[in-house]
Amino acid sequence: MKTIKTGIIGCGFMGQSHIENIRRIPNVEITAVSDIVENKRRKLAESYNISKVYKNWHELAKDPEIDVIHNCTPNHMHYEINKSAIQEGKAILSEKPLTNDEQRSEELLKIAKEKNILAGVNFNYRNYPLIQHARQMIKNGEIGQIYLVHGHYLQDWLLYKSDYNWRVDKKKGGASRAIADIGSHWCDMLQFLTGKKVVKVFSDLNIIHKTRYKPASESETFRGKEVDRNGNEIEVNTEDTGTVIFQLEDNIRGVFNVSQVSAGHKNCFDIEINGSQMSIAWTQEEPNKLWMGHRDKPNQELVKDPALLNSESKSFAHYPGGHPEGYPDLFKNMFLEFYEAFRNNKTIEDKVNFPTFEDGYQENRIVEAVLKSNNEKCWITL
Repeated sequence: MKTIKTGIIGCGFMGQSHIENIRRIPNVEITAVSDIVENKRRKLAESYNISKVYKNWHELAKDPEIDVIHNCTPNHMHYEINKSAIQEGKAILSEKPLTNDEQRSEELLKIAKEKNILAGVNFNYRNYPLIQHARQMIKNGEIGQIYLVHGHYLQDWLLYKSDYNWRVDKKKGGASRAIADIGSHWCDMLQFLTGKKVVKVFSDLNIIHKTRYKPASESETFRGKEVDRNGNEIEVNTEDTGTVIFQLEDNIRGVFNVSQVSAGHKNCFDIEINGSQMSIAWTQEEPNKLWMGHRDKPNQELVKDPALLNSESKSFAHYPGGHPEGYPDLFKNMFLEFYEAFRNNKTIEDKVNFPTFEDGYQENRIVEAVLKSNNEKCWITL
């Protein structure tokens, strides 16, 4: 079997997560890494014995040995790198968001289709075994007609005014922060589980800290509590919290909250779907459990066990019952699906079981509608 050669652009938190889990995929070799910060790229390359190290990502994109590129850079770099990868004929797996605005995401989607490129976006939370199982339950009609969808995504890593990360900077992170950063994961999960797209939104966003202290040196993601509190005070233009009421296709209604300033919540991603026959609920911090609520009999809790999952979901569970699977396994599952599609010469136009640029474009549409709704104080139709 041919070994697929992969290049990683961006050596921060996500870059390392990608590297660790690509190494779990058979016959895939990480050939090159690139990062503008020398000690980052050198340290990562040495740690994982990666032969090629590029300061300039353009050189990696043009490397004829590379088959697939993983884009793990900050948001403002996604458009240019994704576009370059496509034009060089490389398959591309991008971190979300696809770009920082709807128009450029639509452009990338069009180019990927024209070039017949395999192009994915890492909305990784889909890949928990019980999420795959829950989706199939909904498709099979087990919960009945969907009445309501609700939930939240709460974090506390930007709780204090002294907490800072590049995502706070509108020029790097984009016009939205909490909604685009974590709300996009919630919306992707919503649409993946229900099979319905968001068609209308009404939102209320809030900036808790109008200013923050920016440290002299950049901090890694989720390391806000360790930031130097004596940095320069800067103005903040991206939201810390948000509430979104939404409508899906088939007139399904729901609501969700996001926050990056909720003390005690580290990565609290909860979603519940109430149907005419039963309810189901799942929380990311206990991902191996699926709650099922009933009106006329005791409630149930399904603990992840391949023997108990529906046939479509079994491939996402790699360990037997009683052996928990967690966050790193999401990357593994995504990469297994992506590289299998690559080996089978699939493109963005083919049916695949992972999020593509099509999904990335949809998320940009939702984020821009949420921002517009907040500004205009009215319902916005996508």
